[in-house]
Amino acid sequence: MGGAPPSTDHTVGGDVASWLERGGPWGGSLVPERIDTHAASVFLTGDRAWKLKRPIKLPYLDFSSVDLRHDALEAELRLNRRTAPDIYLSLHKVTLSSSGALKLDGECDVVDWLLEMQRFPEGALLADQVDQGILDDATVMQLADDLVRFHGKAQASTNSGGAARLRKVAQGNAACLAAYPALFDSRHVSALTTRIAAMIERNAALLDFRAILGRVRHGHGDLHLGNIAMVDGRATPFDCLEFNDELATGDVLYDLAFLLMDLWHRGARRAANMLFNRYLDASADEGGAALVPLFMSIRATVRAHVLATTFQRSGSPEAASSARNYLILAQALVTEVKPVLVAIGGLSGTGKTTLARAIGGGIGGAPGARILRSDVLRKRLAGIAPEVPMPPSSYSQMTASKVYAELTRLARHWVSAGSCVVGDAVFGQAAEKRALEKVARQQRLPFHGFWLDLGEENRIERIRDRGPDASDATVAVARRQSEDSRLGPDGWSILPAGTDIASLATVIQETISRI
Repeated sequence: MGGAPPSTDHTVGGDVASWLERGGPWGGSLVPERIDTHAASVFLTGDRAWKLKRPIKLPYLDFSSVDLRHDALEAELRLNRRTAPDIYLSLHKVTLSSSGALKLDGECDVVDWLLEMQRFPEGALLADQVDQGILDDATVMQLADDLVRFHGKAQASTNSGGAARLRKVAQGNAACLAAYPALFDSRHVSALTTRIAAMIERNAALLDFRAILGRVRHGHGDLHLGNIAMVDGRATPFDCLEFNDELATGDVLYDLAFLLMDLWHRGARRAANMLFNRYLDASADEGGAALVPLFMSIRATVRAHVLATTFQRSGSPEAASSARNYLILAQALVTEVKPVLVAIGGLSGTGKTTLARAIGGGIGGAPGARILRSDVLRKRLAGIAPEVPMPPSSYSQMTASKVYAELTRLARHWVSAGSCVVGDAVFGQAAEKRALEKVARQQRLPFHGFWLDLGEENRIERIRDRGPDASDATVAVARRQSEDSRLGPDGWSILPAGTDIASLATVIQETISRI
């Protein structure tokens, strides 16, 4: 336990929050900083944080009794140790003597409970990092990989279908929004809830099928940027939804969608798109293509009514404004955007993947384009992780044909679901190009192919400078490609790959906007 040893303090009426705010458990030698949320108060002392549940009852949670608050904190300790065992330390009772003395871990009557946590430094939240513009690609990739592993180990639900579960969440959201008629325009609420209900019904079979496949699991439940902190150099989710197992259980992409929505809302669209694509690359969970915007919209709706509760309690104009903005976002997320199919080709070392990531978040609706990278699909077909090297013998023409067939199949799948797609591959052979163009024609969608051009020595220099990557291209591969006369633009727009990425991304985005 942080600070001085616990001591007693006399508090009229056993007001635990006031006692904590005065530093009662530490004899007044430590006066904590207090942070209030809609459902809890957190007291910061030195290297510790102490959480006290607020004695409230809402449609989706009940902390109205000491026993209920104990159960919630006990669940919070257990569940958060799945992702943040070094943050969540122990549970402590607050006792009240017959003389009115409160004490931490005393022997008298228990009047409340506290959760002790390791405190992380100021600025460690990913929300802070995004707002400061310092969230880096490596952290996004690490977080995506960790979430894939977390979801893979999470308990799968066997007691209900996916559609029924999401329908219940949407109906609960609608009821919560309707409780604040002075804050939310009833016409907008009605339009949004009607749209979400229709999308759930249209995708009911897919939602139920994903539940059968085990994609509905007990996840984090509250996975936004304010609940992820940098701890020992790693993005670490904490403060999961512990008070309602039903609310915390859902499609794994619904769990991910809260984070995608939060990044999108804060303008970090490149990071949202990278997280989205890395998660799918690592999990191979391509089946939920049509659901991600719906999931993100429902998550934005949750955020809107939670902030409405904060506004009702505090009267904060900022909370009211944020609540309305989240409702506007929820509507925008389920507004249909016509898909577009883009291909970025070029020899190894021309920067195809870097450029694809630069444009992915700016194409189409949230969370941006699905980037289908041949190097990643090759590893997936081999049953290995993207960064695991493959021997040169694995790069046969037969394997290449399978990889491009899979890229084409997935492109058709994603654009059919209404998503934009960026193909990232050499696309050296004419047949490889024509296959993707055919998908666009069949779906009556705009298509544009770009060919990155760069001299051999520059390409070799880039290959030598690469860190761990899905590409296994070597200097020898680069030289062989230069000698192969069959590899070329073949009618696609040529872009000079020596130009800075931002300029190339602008060219592509302007070209797409004219299609």
